[in-house]
Amino acid sequence: MPAVTPANIHKPLTVGQVAERSGVPVSTLHFYEAKGLIRSTRNAGNQRRYARDVLRRVAIIKVAQRLGVPLAEMAEALAALPEGRTPTAADWHALSERWRHELDQRIQRLTALRDQLNGCIGCGCLSMETCPLRNPGDALAEFGSGPVLLEDGSQPNAKAGLTSPQGTHEPS
Repeated sequence: MPAVTPANIHKPLTVGQVAERSGVPVSTLHFYEAKGLIRSTRNAGNQRRYARDVLRRVAIIKVAQRLGVPLAEMAEALAALPEGRTPTAADWHALSERWRHELDQRIQRLTALRDQLNGCIGCGCLSMETCPLRNPGDALAEFGSGPVLLEDGSQPNAKAGLTSPQGTHEPS
């Protein structure tokens, strides 16, 4: 991609240039455009051309994807950004605040999941040392299949009257 100079800073970018600079395949850029996440214009030869601010939008999309933000939420958030100019630090802050609470909750859920993986998860294998205490005779099977203690964050032990290794009715 040629160096950006004051003379060409406002020159539209080709789809190949955007792909090269953003690290996103051309097909993905077309997908983003079809979903309304980015916009292009067409030149006389009907080829896509992008304003330079699309690079920031693609970067925001990539960050949001790493955070696990659904495309619909991305589209809604990006619609709030100004058209025709690169989003400012204030624009980015407002956008990221929308996702901060959800990200904090996800971190809490993942931390709890990580902390529970070394013990009984209510899957029915009954092979862990704590399984006889948390899931005697696979009593948790009545609450569903799979790792019942990890699935939805509910407390099936308390419902079933089962005890944890600490002697309470809550999973440890």
